[in-house]
Amino acid sequence: MDLEIVTVGTELLLGFTIDSNTADISRAVSRVGGRVVRRVSVPDDERQIRDAVAGALRRSRFVVVTGGLGPTRDDVTKRAVAALFGAPLELDDAYLRELDARFASFRRGPMPPSNRSQAEVPRGATVLRNPRGTAPGLLLEGWLGTAVLLPGVPQEMRRMLEQDLVPLVKDRASHEGGGPTVIHSRLLRTTGVTESGLASALEPVLDDLGPVSLAYLPGWDGVDLRLTAWRLTAAQAAEVLDEAAACLMPTLHQWCYGTDDDDLAAVVLDALRIQGLRLAVAESCTGGLVGARLTAIPGASDVFVGGVIAYADELKTELLSVAPGLLEAHGAVSEEVVTAMARGAMDRFAADAAVAVTGVAGPSGGSDEKPVGTVWLAAGVGEREHAVCHRFPGQRREVQHRSAQSALDLVRLMVND
Repeated sequence: MDLEIVTVGTELLLGFTIDSNTADISRAVSRVGGRVVRRVSVPDDERQIRDAVAGALRRSRFVVVTGGLGPTRDDVTKRAVAALFGAPLELDDAYLRELDARFASFRRGPMPPSNRSQAEVPRGATVLRNPRGTAPGLLLEGWLGTAVLLPGVPQEMRRMLEQDLVPLVKDRASHEGGGPTVIHSRLLRTTGVTESGLASALEPVLDDLGPVSLAYLPGWDGVDLRLTAWRLTAAQAAEVLDEAAACLMPTLHQWCYGTDDDDLAAVVLDALRIQGLRLAVAESCTGGLVGARLTAIPGASDVFVGGVIAYADELKTELLSVAPGLLEAHGAVSEEVVTAMARGAMDRFAADAAVAVTGVAGPSGGSDEKPVGTVWLAAGVGEREHAVCHRFPGQRREVQHRSAQSALDLVRLMVND
């Protein structure tokens, strides 16, 4: 079943608010057989909302609209769509009483007069209850097609998405397709390899993926591979996705660290936990980002013992026992210093493993020999040590993020070696 999404809000077009609603809707409906074929954002303008919804209904006969259902003057979505369907707004006394009761229960005082407009419903529309806010969703149906209006606040929209929209799409998709089919995707998460490098490596096996499509999704963490099975039953989709992933894994080997929502930090902690190892970190240019990634994972305390942010060279010496002679001879961004930092962290925290990072994050501080983006990483596991140098692209924040990801991956590779 094809459908379109219209997101409403001038703030979306100005760039002050990121449109997460479209992503949530697309993922949710694809699980039950819906296919989003177009998505558009429009400002809080009644004419533009009406035109966008009318176009979506002409093409697909089913549109989901988010945003513009609040009580303020710029919330005009309901009025625009109601006019399109020829359904005048009428006061819903039952919902008005519900709003009054909700304000009273929250001890907000009397309901402001502006909220009264949220109890106005297009004639013939179905009210979709909003358990987390005051703006109800609406379902309008007619000769134009079907329009589902949902609030723009993400936490409110997500609740109503699962409560109202997903069951509706599942039912329509089942009837239109002659049976319950789905669109399922699976991510294979890789790091330490470029998009072009992955594409070249995988080219010989792409014809063996069967009815599964493959997309490359590069980002700071690495390249995610999205496998998608289209318009199959849930069981068939799971089977072909398993087969496609198994086909790719021999080529992906050490690059692939997980699937779907797997976080590399969690993968590293699990690998250390299995072997009964405790980890320490020593950071310079990442400023604590590696430690933050690790401690963001619940239960990290049984593996991660702590770390040192040794930004100044004297702290590398005082806290990590890096010999001053190494700093003078090789500089802070060097194999010798980063290896000493990892060893120093392991000794200082009595850890079984350690990882260290030092580099030139920019935008200044680079040289011909060590340009901005030059980062040295080192990891130690027991008596084994390994150091590697990277030249990361991008601005300061990107260099730092890529450095932290690579530091974690170095630990993963050494622990699993």
